[in-house]
Amino acid sequence: QTAYRSVVEKLPAYFATRPLVPMEDSEPQSLFDVLRAPAVAAPGSLREQLDLIRIKWRRLIGESLDRLLSIAGEILQEEDLAIWLQFNPPNAAAEAAARAAAEAAAAAAAQRRRESGQQQWPSVVSRSEVPQFGDAVHETEKFSPDVAWMPGAVLIAKSTYVWLAQLSKRYQRSIHRLDQIPDEELDTLARRGMNSLWLIGIWERSRASQTIKQLCGNPDAVASAYSLFDYAIAEDLGGEPAYVNLRNRAYARGIRLASDMVPNHMGIDSPWVVEHPDWFISRQDSPYPAYNFDGPDLSQDPRVEIKIESHYYEQTDAAVVFRRRDRASGETRYIYHGNDGTSFPWNDTAQLDYLNPAVREQVIQTILHVARLFPVIRFDAAMTLAKRHFHRLWFPGPGSSGAIPSRAEYGMSSAEFNAHMPHEFWREVVDRVAAEVPGTLLLAEAFWLMEGYFVRTLGMHRVYNSAFMNMMRDEENAKYRSVLKNTLEFDPDIMKRYVNFMSNPDERTTIDQFGDGDKCFGVTAMMATLPGLPMFGHGQIDGFTEKYGMEYRRPRYDETPNHWLVERHEREIAPLLHQRALFAESSNFLLYDFFNDNGTVDENVFAYSNRRGDQRGLVLYNNRYSTTKGTVDWSAAYADKHSGQLRQQRLKDGLGLSGDAAIILGYRDSLTGLEYLRRASTTAEQGLRIELRAYQCHVFLDWREMRATADKPWDRLCDELNGRGVANLEDELINLALRPGHDALRRLLDPALVRTLSELSEHPQAAKGSEKQKNIERQKEEFLETAWTRSQDFLHESQLAYRAHTGERLAVRPTNPALLAEKFRKRVLAAMDIPALESLFPTPWNVGARRLLPSLSPELIATAIWGPVLSWCVLELLAESIDAQKPERMALDLFDRLRLREPLAHSFSALGFEGEESWRAAARIKALLVEAEVSRASGTTALPERAETGPTNGVAASVIATSAAPSKAPGEQKQASPTFSPILWHDADVRWLTGVHEAQGRTYFVKESYEELIWWLQLPVLRKLASKAVPDRSAIVELSTAIKEALGAAASAEYRLDVLLGSDKPEADARRPV
Repeated sequence: QTAYRSVVEKLPAYFATRPLVPMEDSEPQSLFDVLRAPAVAAPGSLREQLDLIRIKWRRLIGESLDRLLSIAGEILQEEDLAIWLQFNPPNAAAEAAARAAAEAAAAAAAQRRRESGQQQWPSVVSRSEVPQFGDAVHETEKFSPDVAWMPGAVLIAKSTYVWLAQLSKRYQRSIHRLDQIPDEELDTLARRGMNSLWLIGIWERSRASQTIKQLCGNPDAVASAYSLFDYAIAEDLGGEPAYVNLRNRAYARGIRLASDMVPNHMGIDSPWVVEHPDWFISRQDSPYPAYNFDGPDLSQDPRVEIKIESHYYEQTDAAVVFRRRDRASGETRYIYHGNDGTSFPWNDTAQLDYLNPAVREQVIQTILHVARLFPVIRFDAAMTLAKRHFHRLWFPGPGSSGAIPSRAEYGMSSAEFNAHMPHEFWREVVDRVAAEVPGTLLLAEAFWLMEGYFVRTLGMHRVYNSAFMNMMRDEENAKYRSVLKNTLEFDPDIMKRYVNFMSNPDERTTIDQFGDGDKCFGVTAMMATLPGLPMFGHGQIDGFTEKYGMEYRRPRYDETPNHWLVERHEREIAPLLHQRALFAESSNFLLYDFFNDNGTVDENVFAYSNRRGDQRGLVLYNNRYSTTKGTVDWSAAYADKHSGQLRQQRLKDGLGLSGDAAIILGYRDSLTGLEYLRRASTTAEQGLRIELRAYQCHVFLDWREMRATADKPWDRLCDELNGRGVANLEDELINLALRPGHDALRRLLDPALVRTLSELSEHPQAAKGSEKQKNIERQKEEFLETAWTRSQDFLHESQLAYRAHTGERLAVRPTNPALLAEKFRKRVLAAMDIPALESLFPTPWNVGARRLLPSLSPELIATAIWGPVLSWCVLELLAESIDAQKPERMALDLFDRLRLREPLAHSFSALGFEGEESWRAAARIKALLVEAEVSRASGTTALPERAETGPTNGVAASVIATSAAPSKAPGEQKQASPTFSPILWHDADVRWLTGVHEAQGRTYFVKESYEELIWWLQLPVLRKLASKAVPDRSAIVELSTAIKEALGAAASAEYRLDVLLGSDKPEADARRPV
């Protein structure tokens, strides 16, 4: 009913007749259109309308009005954020549900990756970007120098209360004070390569923080480790005396203690808040009318009342301030909670005001106090106090507010802010600590691409490098290689100041992010060998899966260390950590490109080298589930700080190696223990060519340059190995010298020849003088001639090798085979007649006998049975040819000195043994030689061919004395009849072959394995019996009885070794090696 609508409808026409308003970047417009344009363009957002006014009307409104509009827009942005926080509070149940859902999704994804052959644990939380370093002119170089111990530092984090609870469980006693931490635990840390121990949550914590967490549903909570009451060692941890006790014991083991310092804020009930409220960022009024503070009073000091905003208890809002009221004066302040602008405020903390000089000095004095106690200090959230970020968060300049709601109205220009805070706080801290507490390592938790600035310009000794964790986990390999390249091209000295980690207290656990397989250990090996400071998380080595909250008093999961992971760490990673002096510095560090055969760089491979004096290390790791082949030769570019130019080096120069064609390079892989040879000239001209399996890592150490000599033909061995790694190069040289003998042995045990032996032994008897008999005899002669020729080669090469290694003269010259040929013939022919003896035994041979001894009904293929028999015959002959007086002892010496176990096992594998059975067959030959030597030394018997009679008519010593009183049941505690000499049980092969093992504090052996060995040890006796034209039936009966009694004695002893040996105690003296 007014004229408004009709007047408005006429306004466009009216203003079209008036002078137009000139506009930037557009045609002149009428005043009506200019005023109406922001509302038309953004009808739903006042903030966007203000932004459009500032852009479109810039020339019209002037600088002062533009700043007021900017502040107004930022206040609107903060209100948007505050509204979002109100409707998206840190609800504990919702957060737990979201975390559980994320973990379930991650587990399902991991299962899919495993099923598809992948092994990746992509992040669902943190990400990193490749740093682009600042202008060297403005970010001046002012590194803090290290003292001697700092480069080798290796840090492990421990959540103190949780750790003490775990130690109490492990040691089965109450451990709740620092001075109660066992020395064994410190020894373990030192053994695993840790020399710095970060004790998280060691300071006296805020009582208000604990109350808040308990009121919010966690009755077992302690306060947050980062909401501090005071910088005094917590009384419930034993206070400073207990800390000093631990510090001294740790230092005696080479371990320095580290602590947090939380400079950004204090607990809301700390004495600083009570006595110096002006040290904190505050305001006189509540920033938002919806806030109310009618919850419980959290102050235990009667001078003040402290309340947090009530909606926090209900988990329906996350206020940016808490209320402090002075009871005496009635003054009320609304103090801001600590906040980094990335998430919710830390509602149990109070934000310090670094524009206040008194605050800066108080914090520096506190840092100096901490430094006098701890040689390593970690500064929590250090980046929030860098000038640019403290300005942005708390006193935002034009266009930079909105990170923390309600702070836009306190904004300052750069000039205004610099007037209040002219210098970087951290630079002052570094200089003061260096002057007053020198030798303190300062470590900054800094993100937001400020890593280089914190160490190079602000002077921190070390800085977090979260890109290592995030990019290696997500296999963003090209990105992380760019991190390394950018660092090296800007300033290589930054590299040595990175703190590399795979987890930290704010992140998922290592096993959650990296798994527990080759990827985990490959990345850990990188962490241990890159320049900088390796940092291990709580539970990382043990394989614990729980992420410990900062308020945890004890772990919630009942976990025990994964001994497989611990053992692998101690085998592979700990030795690298003990060599940190080689890897820690960056002055000789080089990163290499890994070129595939097609000339492209494989960005998934990390290849780098380092040097320290004459020590050299080369590391290669493939961080991808795929196999790759390529060459490492040229390094990536790095800044030569002396010339100011970028340089590259070749691998030989990076490692300081010679290119002399006569030099052979030797080196060792620290992870596998394998050693390698390579010609220096090949490395100099072509680099190092290598194949890497999925997540495979090599750490090549102990580089040495060697020249070939007559005694040590390294060149021959290098060509023989052709890049293959071996357990020991010196041993391999010996194997090279022994190879002619080993090759001769393999020819003797050729499957075709052994098959002929087995077939001739199984022929039924033919009529004497018949054509069939003549044919069999002819085949035997052909076999014996061939077998002897090959045996003679083996004897000849073995005698030469033995003489070369000992210098001893031989009893029989290898050039006179006639002295040995007849013995060989007789023994082999006698062995071929053993199968015929089986029918003469009173009872049939059991399975154990027929699995090992020549039989007409063998349990194994015949070649697997005859190969060991033929080997034993020839070894006997070899021993007699060298020492006719004591051939038994010589046979044992030859078996070990000539390293016959491996060629025998390989030959037996070709004869039909599967898996480790070929090695067991070789061990049985050794056991037979041990039995013969034990018999000779005790005077029980001798080799049958040299003793016509004996106390048991040639029965093996293993079954002597079976006619003694029969064994009683174990409960009767009577002595059982011995089966073979107790000395024989000392032998490791005998124990392995009989399956000796512990169970419930007693020592047992395996029935079937023992029976097999008993029968096998009768081989000399059986061959002697078979050598007779008419076998001695009474001797066969005696042998059968002795074996039966021996097996019965074992059964009566219930296969307990201590009972069999006649002792009530476990067979302690039967553990000694022969």
